Amino acid sequence: MNCRCALAGALAAFLLILPFAGNAYWIGVGVDVGLYALLALSLNVVLGQTGIFNMGHMAFYAIGAYTTAILNTACHWPIFMTMPVAGFAAGLFALVVARPIIHLRGDYLLIVTIGIVEIVRIALMNDVFGLTGGSNGIFGIGRPVIFGLRIFKPVHFYWLVWGMVGVSIVLFYCLWRSRFGRALNCIKLDDVAAEGCGIDVSRYKLIAFVLGAAWAGMAGTVYAAKMNIITPESFNFMESCIIFAVVILGGGSLLGVLVSALLFIGLPEVLREFSNCRMLIFGIAMMVMMIWRPQGILPPLTRRYATQLCAEAEPAKEEGKA
Repeated sequence: MNCRCALAGALAAFLLILPFAGNAYWIGVGVDVGLYALLALSLNVVLGQTGIFNMGHMAFYAIGAYTTAILNTACHWPIFMTMPVAGFAAGLFALVVARPIIHLRGDYLLIVTIGIVEIVRIALMNDVFGLTGGSNGIFGIGRPVIFGLRIFKPVHFYWLVWGMVGVSIVLFYCLWRSRFGRALNCIKLDDVAAEGCGIDVSRYKLIAFVLGAAWAGMAGTVYAAKMNIITPESFNFMESCIIFAVVILGGGSLLGVLVSALLFIGLPEVLREFSNCRMLIFGIAMMVMMIWRPQGILPPLTRRYATQLCAEAEPAKEEGKA
């Protein structure tokens, strides 16, 4: 626990110092890391906490971004006013598509969610209802304004994105400690046993799925405002794979997800000097990491302690039998 607190403090100090010590390029990298961390935290509710294999999370991110882009360019809504609507649209879509499939398990659900992200991408490319701009996307998205301050510089988006990450950590930590969060963890460990304990497994899974999608939709608002232009190719299946890998490598804990996002997005930029082999080095490092710690960088404390208690209980059982 002390090591985790020290790591969290060091990470917070690094993120606070970066805007003052780094140049515009590294601040931009910090913004990208924050966006991926925000997405990974929203997926962590679904995958890391509930154990639902979802590789279509980028679809909800896209719906949130396009909702913001359409409302801002066509209806002239302020960016921050579109954020709750974007979250609602992504959550509603998740409710519609997840309700008939939420009972599926493992690989079956994984395959279906891959189909979801591809369906959304193709629908956006085909210019659904004449609103999405087809393969050209939507141009001219406005900048957000908060308390009279127009957010347009990289450092502005840096504080905005990491401020949202901080709020997300607080909210998801409270969720993890709540009765609802404990029910989700129980479902992840053994959904059959959870159902036997009176937990409505399908209902809890559906709520977690919708919650994660809604949060990803609101993250899409920030992405649309930062880029000023969005296209369907920005929300492809490979991006979903990256978010999925960030959560898996992080181990399912909030701090682990942040560290994993920093490694996944930041490390390739650090290795950019070795352009010919940087991705090879990065891939080898990830393989070694997963072999060395298959449970992830920082698995949740409850799961680790539970495993330790079970290991300690085994000798006691053997002595009782003897």
